[in-house]
Amino acid sequence: MALRKENPIQLGDKVELVRRQLLEQRESLSLGLRVATAEFLNDESLYTDAIDQASADIDKSFAMQLKNRDRDTLIQVDGALRRIEAGDFGICERCEDEISEARIKAFPFTTLCIDCKAELESEEHRFPGRNSN
Repeated sequence: MALRKENPIQLGDKVELVRRQLLEQRESLSLGLRVATAEFLNDESLYTDAIDQASADIDKSFAMQLKNRDRDTLIQVDGALRRIEAGDFGICERCEDEISEARIKAFPFTTLCIDCKAELESEEHRFPGRNSN
């Protein structure tokens, strides 16, 4: 976190708090994904009406999109936990400056400071389809 100037005890306490929050979020996401996967695999619903079947398929597709988003978040949470363990949590991967505490509180798994994130979004807006990461 952007807290290097604080004494090590305060810094450690704040990082530990974020670590615990990330672990809780990880557990919640993992459970939700396991339950959704089991429900999806065990769903043997058959509809005689084509419209009902199409509606059910659309609902499943939407639910899968939401779970894919949760899976992506879980990957980001795991990355943040690895950075905490490695000791480089709170450092922007693009400019290597410290990420502000406010940004970390808002997005604990962020890898970019607010300036680099804004710059990246600006680049994505100017050059759609180009992957800047």
